[in-house]
Amino acid sequence: MSGKNIRSETIKTTEGNLELSLFQALRRLHQDAEMHAKRLARFGGLSPVQVMILQVLASERQLTASALSKRVSLTPATLSGQLDRLAERGLLLRQRDDLDRRRQWLLLTDEGRALQQQAPSLLPPEFFARFSSLPDWEQHGIAAALLRAASICGSAE
Repeated sequence: MSGKNIRSETIKTTEGNLELSLFQALRRLHQDAEMHAKRLARFGGLSPVQVMILQVLASERQLTASALSKRVSLTPATLSGQLDRLAERGLLLRQRDDLDRRRQWLLLTDEGRALQQQAPSLLPPEFFARFSSLPDWEQHGIAAALLRAASICGSAE
């Protein structure tokens, strides 16, 4: 076998192992996230996405659906359904802007704010404990790598 063929086979094998390793890691993250989502659902019947929406709204005085959509990385259509469910439960209000009637503000109700303050972490406690024990540089490196992976996984916008 020529040197060129050995090199190309080595690259294929390495890429295959890397692909498998990446897929396995992503699958483990997905499975752990799903298990934690089930635990979160037992708290107030909220999905992790709904808890995230409540957290973002709690940190802002008011947001439009468009701004919230960008903050929580959801399409407007997906966000709309989540907002409908939260509004039906009395956790948020949609309020028309006094000056521009086309604009609608999203606000947490007192009940929504109380539920958000009692909500468990979006991250599993065991993950958060282990992650918090890492040095700052490693926490930032992991966060940067996950953000970068997320940016290359999704569709190009």
